[in-house]
Order: sequence, then C-alpha cells, then structure tokens
Amino acid sequence: MQNQAISHVSLAQFTAVAGKIGLLSFGGPAAQIALMQDELVDKRGWVSQQDFLRALSFCMLLPGPEAMQLATYLGWRLHGLRGGFIGGTLFILPGACVIFTLALAYVHFGHTGWSQAAFTGIKACVIIIVLQALLKICARALILPMAWAIAASSFCAVALFDLPYPWVVLATALWGVAALRTSAHSKSHTPVPKQSTLAASSGIATLWALPIAILWSMKQVFLTKIALLFSTLAVVTFGGAYAVLGYLAQTAVTDLNWLTPPQMIDALGLAETTPGPLILVTQFVGFLAGFQAGGLSLAFIAGLLTLWVTFLPCFLWIFLFAPHLERLMSIAWLARALAGITAAVVGVIASLSIWFAGQIWFVSHIERTIGPLHLSLPDPSSFDPLSLSFSALAALLLLWRKWDILWTLPLVALLAVGVSTF
Repeated sequence: MQNQAISHVSLAQFTAVAGKIGLLSFGGPAAQIALMQDELVDKRGWVSQQDFLRALSFCMLLPGPEAMQLATYLGWRLHGLRGGFIGGTLFILPGACVIFTLALAYVHFGHTGWSQAAFTGIKACVIIIVLQALLKICARALILPMAWAIAASSFCAVALFDLPYPWVVLATALWGVAALRTSAHSKSHTPVPKQSTLAASSGIATLWALPIAILWSMKQVFLTKIALLFSTLAVVTFGGAYAVLGYLAQTAVTDLNWLTPPQMIDALGLAETTPGPLILVTQFVGFLAGFQAGGLSLAFIAGLLTLWVTFLPCFLWIFLFAPHLERLMSIAWLARALAGITAAVVGVIASLSIWFAGQIWFVSHIERTIGPLHLSLPDPSSFDPLSLSFSALAALLLLWRKWDILWTLPLVALLAVGVSTF
C-alpha cells in the first residue's frame, strides 16, 4: 500500500511543482539545486533544510546526475515510490523532449540566428540563477569556520589546480571526518516512507539489463555498443557530467568515430542551454550517432536507448540506498563526511559560477600553466558587453525585484532575440 509521508502535500500538488522544476531546470546542477531549494524548502516548507542538505550530500556520493537523484529522493520522501518516479521522471522529461527537437533540427537545418540569440539570453540569465544557488546554500551550509575552510579549499582545488572532482569529494569527506562536529543522531523533520523499495530496485535492475541482453542476442552491434557505453557512464559518473565528458568525447569521437569534434562541442552547448541535467548530452550524442549510422529512425531508437540506460540506474541507486539514509546518518563518522562534502559543494558551485560567467561574458580565453596551477583566463579583448547587460537585467529582476524564474528566463531570452534583429 502506498505510503503518503506528509498528509498535507497531495500527490497532485507535488506533481505540479515537480513539473515546474523540470521545465525551469536550466543552468546545470547548481541552478537546479537552488530551484529545488526555493520551491520545496523556502516557499513551501515541504522538506526541512536539514533534510535537504543531508540528501544533497548523499546524492553527491552516488554515480549519476546529483540534481536528478535529489529530485527523485525528495519525491520519495514526500510520496514514496510514486513520488520518486514522478520527481525523477519530470526532472528529465522536458529536457529530453527539447534535446530530441533540437537534435532533429540540428541534423536538418543546423543553427539559426534567433535560436543562437535566445540561448545567449538564457545563458546570461543562468549565471544569476547559479549566483542565487551560491548565496542560499552558502548561508545554510557554512556555519562553522572549518566548513568555510573546506569550501575555500575545494574552490581552489577545482578552479586553480583543475583536480578531478571525485578526488575533491573524497578529500573533503575525509577532512569532514577528521575536523567537523555534527549531531549524528539528529532527527529528521520530514517523515520517512515505510514502503519497501527492494522489489522496485530489483525490477529496475532487470529493466536496465534487459535491453542489453536482447540487443546482444539479436546481434545488433551498433545498438549494443550504445547500450554498453552509456550503461558504463551511468556507473562511473561520480561528481556529475563534467567528470566523464572527457571519456565520452574520447570514446564517441576518437575511438568509435560517431561524431566529429565540432559536433561534440555543439552537443555540449545544446545540453548546457536546455532544462534538465547536463548528462542529457549523452542523448544528443546517441541521436547523432544513430542518424549517421542509419538515418532518422535509428537516431530516435538510439536516443531513447541512451536515455533508458543512462537514467534508469539513477532510480536504482536512490531506491536501493535512500530507505537506509537515516540509519546511515546515525553513524557519526559518516555524518561528518557528508557535512564535509556539503561544504565542498559550496566551493564547487563558486568555481562553476566564475567559469560559467567567463564563458558567457568573454568569447575567447587564454590558457596558462604556472607550476601546478592550470588557469583559463578570459581574453579582455573578447569581452561581450551585451551578455553582461542581459545578466545585469536578470540580476535586477531575480535578486532585487524577486521575480520568479518562470517569468525572468523567457523575458531575457525574448529580449535577446529582439536585440539580435537590429
């Protein structure tokens, strides 16, 4: 029998909010986490701040897109298995539909002027959304001086030394164990569903493996390669999509010749400017690979298969481990490790904010290596004042006037399109 964890939050209410989050989840994990924080914690109080931050740390430890897994976990907390499936599915569905539409247009028409302009406005707005995430999470996660030190160190590790993010997570977890003080036995403010998830986890694992077995038996070599490659990515994607983009590019471009280097860059650019997790770039890669291997029909099959084997494991990890989170968090050292990771998230978001602003406000960059430091510095001569103006407008509307993202994003995008026509 389905358990409803919070009686005053109906399934219809949660579905509506989950749909809104999925439609507005632009800007990568930082902006997406901020959106969930705003909608579920700040505005409605459906999830406590303590539970939200603890869930975020937990999702950072799992392979796969942390923002989608956070949406799945919070849905499970509110409405059990149904809530988890709704939260996770609605988080990726809008972006997947947009990627299919853009991929279809890409293979037939290429880029258009108005779409490029709209993406410029959206990306300029996303910078401010990420800044919102930084301000909100910083205020709530960095209470102890040691947490500030962890956040600053993680920022330097990523921004200056270009260290792999999984190593940063491991180091800050160990730092948290050694140095942070937490209350490991603190009680949850959000009731935990009593519904068993073991059967659902077993079913998901079966559904994940079934297409691979069928394609292998049918000797569908190309589709089998698609399924195996993106299943592998689903297992090793610790730390978000950026951690495996190099591996994906090397495999899809160099080893398998599915895409050209410019096509891979275009795929990443489109994924950056659509709602949903950045790992949706895999869907675009699968679609293009299928199109070049066998036309439009194979492209859609390859794209759907890529989505299936990439995102189905995300539900598996959440339903397998989430019911035990409260018990796991009663372990003092693990609670301190997760607190360390939460502090590190702030530093990583700050690093991504600066990197993203540099990519939008400057057209080109200068690479510098000074000893162990790896720097990508904006070229001052390539400064784009128009993008900065769009970001300033977004900051005015979001930070000062407190407009909703639902209105701000399309307004800035339409303004960018209008300006491009002159």
